[in-house]
Amino acid sequence: MRISQIAAAAAIAMDSAAVHAAVKAGHTAQLLADLAEIGIVFDSRLGRMQFLPEKIRLRRDDNHPLQIACDAQPELVTVNNAGIPAFLSNWLDPNLIRVLTSPMRGAEIAGETKKGDWLTTVLQFPVIELDGEVSSYGDYNANGSVEVNTNFPTRQTYHYQTWTQWGEKELANAGLAAISWAAELNAASALILNKFQNRSYFFGISGLANYGLLNDPALYAPIAPTAQWNLSSTSMETVYEDVRRLFVQLQSQANGTVDQQMALTLGCSPTTSVAFNKTNQFGLNVWDQIKKNFPNLRLVTAVEYSTDAGELVQLFVDEIDGQETVTCSFTEKMRAHNLEVYSSYYRQKKSQGTSGAIYFRPFGVSQMLGV
Repeated sequence: MRISQIAAAAAIAMDSAAVHAAVKAGHTAQLLADLAEIGIVFDSRLGRMQFLPEKIRLRRDDNHPLQIACDAQPELVTVNNAGIPAFLSNWLDPNLIRVLTSPMRGAEIAGETKKGDWLTTVLQFPVIELDGEVSSYGDYNANGSVEVNTNFPTRQTYHYQTWTQWGEKELANAGLAAISWAAELNAASALILNKFQNRSYFFGISGLANYGLLNDPALYAPIAPTAQWNLSSTSMETVYEDVRRLFVQLQSQANGTVDQQMALTLGCSPTTSVAFNKTNQFGLNVWDQIKKNFPNLRLVTAVEYSTDAGELVQLFVDEIDGQETVTCSFTEKMRAHNLEVYSSYYRQKKSQGTSGAIYFRPFGVSQMLGV
């Protein structure tokens, strides 16, 4: 192959092997001249112009403009790559997306009261009953008398705790993701303690005289529904009739001390509550009828009403003669103990206390199981 052909091929294909072979054979000057003939020259600042003939070095007409050429492409020293580090194209959302937990509705259903403190182990509730008898009148008769009977039912308390702890490097690492780690740990401790507290309001504490809304031994036995409320075959009228039966049962238990105008609370699961949307052919649904006939009734849903034995519904009369039917009771809420400081980490204990749900008048709630 002629040198001019080598130059032309090298200029187009950048054949470094052909260029090296021509240079090694001593054809450098001819190679540069041939490259110049096809319009490729080297900048004199690179120290290569001395190889070109004078007529070519001075050649700068419009038909043959000078072009700057580089050396032939060498082999890469670095690893072949056409990208950037992947993290440079990452975007971190500044908003924290929190995982949801089921709502805590025990205190909303029955209210919540502090009774005792973190030193309290047993709660006692004095109950008085007025009693007596009458007798036929006679000037000299001494019959008839009255008396007061007292009881002191008790409930045991349960105190529980959790720890939060965090290290200096742990805080700094979380800070890189714009997460306030210590604050989130404190929020977690509050959530975990309150979730346990709420569960104790529904189920109490096993092994103690500490009961919940659903399992107090003084509760009346639940009645059975006419049909499962959420079945397609169950009509709006059937569901409403079961609610009415719940109220009739409540009246029977309360021996006439409850009427439809009193403040009532109906507790059921979110699944069961959908049955109140059942509508008849006249456009009336269950909830319309409930509000019409029980104007002061409110509905509160809680997932705890979906029990292993079936869907449970409870109807409470909020209070009778100024005395609440039931209350959720705690001895202490979010007691933060001393912050402990160590070489490179911190920790803190937090505690609470519960006495479950306390029924003052168990007859003030009726139940229906299997809806």
